[in-house]
Amino acid sequence: MTYAAFLASLQQVHPPQEAGLALQALWWGRKGNWQQAHEHAQSSNGAGCAWVHAYLHRKEGDQWNAEYWYRRARQPVCSLPEDAEWEQIVQALLRA
Repeated sequence: MTYAAFLASLQQVHPPQEAGLALQALWWGRKGNWQQAHEHAQSSNGAGCAWVHAYLHRKEGDQWNAEYWYRRARQPVCSLPEDAEWEQIVQALLRA
């Protein structure tokens, strides 16, 4: 899947199934459905889901919890604007 295709999928009712749990969590988060976003991010112990979980907590203003999840994801704590971080994570997960 390309970044453009992932962005276009945001016009749909459900995330693309082939995207995987971490990308689906980002998709739900972008749509404003925090419950679905967290459920998808917590559905796997993988580094990608941990990174998304960190982003979600950062966006919610829960910096302490975000830092914990950045460590679990083996990623540095992000200081980019939230939209830039979202794009960075999507791009990285699409390459993985």
